Amino acid sequence: MNKVVILLLVTVLWPLSSHPSAHEAKRFNNGFTIDLIHRDSPLSPFYNPSLTPSQIITNAAKRSISRTSLFYFTKKAEEAEEEESALIPDKGDYLMKIFIGSPPMESLAVADTGSDLIWIQCLPCEQCYSQNAPIFDPKNSSTFETITCDSESCRELSRYGCGISGECRYYYSYGDRSYTVGELGSDTISFSPSNNNGGKSMIKYPKTTLGCGHDNDGNFRRTSTGLVGLGSGPLSLVSQLGDEIGHKFSYCLLPFSINSTSKLKFGSESASTVSLNGVVSTPLLSKSPSTYYYLTLDGISIGEKKLQTEQSANNIVIDSGTTLTMLQSDFYNSFESAVKDAVGNNHEPVQDPPEPLRLCYRDLQVEDLPDLTFHFSGADVHLQKMNTILKVDNLVCLSMVPSDRFSIFGNIAQVNFKVGYDLQEKMVSFYPTDCTMDQ
Repeated sequence: MNKVVILLLVTVLWPLSSHPSAHEAKRFNNGFTIDLIHRDSPLSPFYNPSLTPSQIITNAAKRSISRTSLFYFTKKAEEAEEEESALIPDKGDYLMKIFIGSPPMESLAVADTGSDLIWIQCLPCEQCYSQNAPIFDPKNSSTFETITCDSESCRELSRYGCGISGECRYYYSYGDRSYTVGELGSDTISFSPSNNNGGKSMIKYPKTTLGCGHDNDGNFRRTSTGLVGLGSGPLSLVSQLGDEIGHKFSYCLLPFSINSTSKLKFGSESASTVSLNGVVSTPLLSKSPSTYYYLTLDGISIGEKKLQTEQSANNIVIDSGTTLTMLQSDFYNSFESAVKDAVGNNHEPVQDPPEPLRLCYRDLQVEDLPDLTFHFSGADVHLQKMNTILKVDNLVCLSMVPSDRFSIFGNIAQVNFKVGYDLQEKMVSFYPTDCTMDQ
């Protein structure tokens, strides 16, 4: 078993194969910001007002386990020649709005840090899942172009084939055996920045490579039209934006109970994150699979006690799409014991904590739990209680669980941090802040 901790949110950027017009590039040099909609916020189409806060938290925790439990998988039987590593789609916690084609067609897609390909459902459908929005028809876009199977973009796919007319056919599967099969093409992708005066101004990127899915099935939701891959492979969105964003981006995640959107910033708008007083930075690692963002976790301090990680298992992935923080099982067991010791013998953990949570207390004050600091290589990240504790009914629970597969630094641990990525320097920076002010 590979005991690698995976850090998932963004990717190593690749050179951009397309460029905005001169007017767009000039405006873009100032950077731009888009909204990230947490799936459980009142602004999300997934929002269910009948759920209690405890039910929302429990469901989010279960999504974390579901998202990673089938990390290794096999494709549809007729295509199963090799394994890939892609996390489960539609289990991610954030949605983003993009516009495809000319004229632009609005799409609400899952922002998936566990995969690379950008794809949407397209006509004609061999098999499409039901979606609320109209399905994209490439014939109606004046800027859609088919990519041939002898192109570099096609060869970047782990599984592809040649169609009757020489077009690139892609095959992409996910951890829960959901899949999308279709034609690789290019088209203009546009973004409506958060401060664009009512949608009158959009940032456009022509000739962006994307999948046009004609056969899509699995656990996809009708509220989303596809996925935006934000992983580190060459076909992901951030890789294709590459030079145009100066290889820099950042995000600031709100608690998902707040009725507002988190922000994802590209280019110079994100650059200030790495120059703020109090910011700490740690190197990004180059590892396989290249989809993920890896960091080195040297250890965790529980109050005054520091636990060191074993060198064989000290890599961790940072992922905005996973709610909980997951620690490799052997290390987690020592970590949990240290937390119990810090709480003391006056408080006994409950014997039947709600799944998948592992350590919960009844009638315990939040301040009685120890402070936690994650020691990444060269960067000590001090977590607030909101980053480490979940309240479920009358229980106070640790937002960290064991994993038999790999470690993940989840999104609860990242709330109220500006997390900045400099992919040219291969660094990730953390700056504690109030993300409600980063609007």
